[in-house]
Amino acid sequence: MTTLTHRARRTEVSKNSEKKMETEEDNNQERSTDNEDSGDSKDIRLTLMEEVLLLGLKDKEVTACMMYFFLSFHHQPTCIFDFKGYTSFWNDCISSGLRGGILIELAIRGRIYLEPPTMRKKRLLDRKVLLKSDSPTGDVLLDETLKHIKATEPAETVQTWIELLTGETWNPFKLQYQLRNVRERIAKNLVEKGILTTEKQNFLLFDMTTHPVTNTTEKQRLVKKLQDSVLERWVNDPLRMDKRTLALLVLAHSSDVLENVFSSLTDEKYDVAMNRAKDLVELDPEVEGTKHSATEMIWAVLAAFNKA
Repeated sequence: MTTLTHRARRTEVSKNSEKKMETEEDNNQERSTDNEDSGDSKDIRLTLMEEVLLLGLKDKEVTACMMYFFLSFHHQPTCIFDFKGYTSFWNDCISSGLRGGILIELAIRGRIYLEPPTMRKKRLLDRKVLLKSDSPTGDVLLDETLKHIKATEPAETVQTWIELLTGETWNPFKLQYQLRNVRERIAKNLVEKGILTTEKQNFLLFDMTTHPVTNTTEKQRLVKKLQDSVLERWVNDPLRMDKRTLALLVLAHSSDVLENVFSSLTDEKYDVAMNRAKDLVELDPEVEGTKHSATEMIWAVLAAFNKA
């Protein structure tokens, strides 16, 4: 990952009662999560996966390879500036980053948690992911992952789940856990929410479905939120940060899209933002995860990416 080190220039009754109380607690938790950051949009609620993908979508990108092809085969080179609405062809980190986002989102919503530490299993990467509640979240990817976690015995670790959900496993009996077409499914969610649209782009030899941003206000709000978190609202303490913002910074770094967030800043502010983000993600997850009121799943996901 290069974004932090290099800038490429810029009883039935009782059961029902308990179930009702659990549902109310989940709803309250999700409402409080949505309202944690007063700067968030009041109209559109995005999952961590949707936010990561939105940050990763290219508004305009011209690589040297693409420029060569189009200058060689097209009489109108201006067409090379028309491509937008896709993640970078060279980004091989975002797939696992999106799966890590799924685990953090489920933990924040109170559906899963890490097993308590023991003398034998104190490290975050040694502890299993356990089911807390299998009540539907309303998001297809989250619910599909919940179903996998519920059906898996024995339980698996965070790192193993990221590998299983991305399909990076040599065990043929566990290939059914892979989440397929994740980017496209998340993009369709953003289309339904009015943030993206769907277009067909011609990339010389083939047509490709892209999803350009139509609601630029929402993306700008998200970018500004992250920029402010390491500049104007920097607290230099993960425990004092909004947990969704902390999670998004970790996931943006792990998905190699942090450059997209800070590229619009001046050189001076860019350096400050990158250095602070670097300091944050270089903290010891084992130390930070054991602190009181820390969200263990965020640090477990970071630990998994650090080891990968």
